Amino acid sequence: MLNLAELSFSGAQFDRAAHLRSKKAVSKIESNAKNLVIWRGKILIDHNNFNIVYLPSIHPIINISDISPIFLGQIDEIDYYAHDISNWDPKESNDILKSNFLDETQQNHPDLELYQSFSDLRLMMTQLTKLEASLASTAKALFSWHNSNNFCSKCGNKSISTLAGWQRDCTKCNTQHYPRTDPVVIMLITEGDNVLLGRSPQWPDKMYSCLAGFIEPGETLESAVSREVKEETNIEITQVSYVTSQPWAFPSSLMIGCIAKAISKKITIDPLELEDAQWFSKDTLLKAYAGFDVGITPARQGTIAEFLIQNWVKGILVHQY
Repeated sequence: MLNLAELSFSGAQFDRAAHLRSKKAVSKIESNAKNLVIWRGKILIDHNNFNIVYLPSIHPIINISDISPIFLGQIDEIDYYAHDISNWDPKESNDILKSNFLDETQQNHPDLELYQSFSDLRLMMTQLTKLEASLASTAKALFSWHNSNNFCSKCGNKSISTLAGWQRDCTKCNTQHYPRTDPVVIMLITEGDNVLLGRSPQWPDKMYSCLAGFIEPGETLESAVSREVKEETNIEITQVSYVTSQPWAFPSSLMIGCIAKAISKKITIDPLELEDAQWFSKDTLLKAYAGFDVGITPARQGTIAEFLIQNWVKGILVHQY
C-alpha cells in the first residue's frame, strides 16, 4: 500500500473555514491568531527546530506590508493568517538574491531573531510537518495568484483583494475573480523492468525525473499523459491509470500522478522540451538510491516524481491492469 506520508504537501487537513471568510475580511485580526509570513515566495522559518514562525498579531513586521493578509483557516478554533512583506528590501545585493533551481540563500529581518529567516519552501518541505507544509503551500500559492492578477482580465481595471484573500473584485465592471490551480500530469512510464525518465537543461547535473506537462483544454488525464509522452519522447503508451496527486505551489499547480505502460521503446526527444531522456533499469535506480554513481540522480525527496519512482522500485506501485 502506498504511504502518502512520504509525499510533501499531501495528507494534512486543516479547516479552511470558508464560511468565515466574509467576516474575516472586514474584522480586525484576533490577538490570539497565528500569523505566518512570506517574503518574495519564501517562508519565515525557525532554524532551531525547522518549524514555521508564527508571529503575534501585534508584531511590527506584520504592519510593514502593503498587501492584504489572507485568512487561511482555523486549527483547534485558532485563526491562521498569512502576510506578504515582499516590499521589504534586505541589505543583500541582487546578485546574492538571484533565483536558481533551488535558492539556498536565507534572509534575516532586523526585527526578528537571528535564527528566524526566510527560506525557500522547496528546501524545507520535507522538514516541516504535514500540517505546516500544507499551510505554507496554500499561502504561497494564494499570494502568487494575487501578484499575477492585480488587474481585471475582463476590462483591465485595477482589482482588489476581497473575501479575506480568496477573491479579487474589479472596481469598475464588478467582475469577481477566484484563485486558479493549474492541473499537471506527471507520469511514470514503464517497459518491463525499465522506466522512462527525462531531464531539463536547468536541472542539477545528472538529475532525471518523470515526464510531466500541463493538461490542455478539452483533455482527459489519459489523453494528456499520452500526448505529453509522445510530444517529448515519441514513445507510444497504453494502460494509463491514476495513482495520487500533490499540490505544488511553484507557483500554483496540482500534480496528478499517473502510471502507464510503453508500447514502443525508441526515444526521440523534443529538444525544446527536454535535454535528454533515457530508459533506466530498476537495478540502476536501486544503486542510485544506495548512493552509487550510476550516472543518475533521482528526483528530489518529497516530490511526487520521487514518490512514484521509489514506490515502483520497491514493487509497491504496480499497474492496475
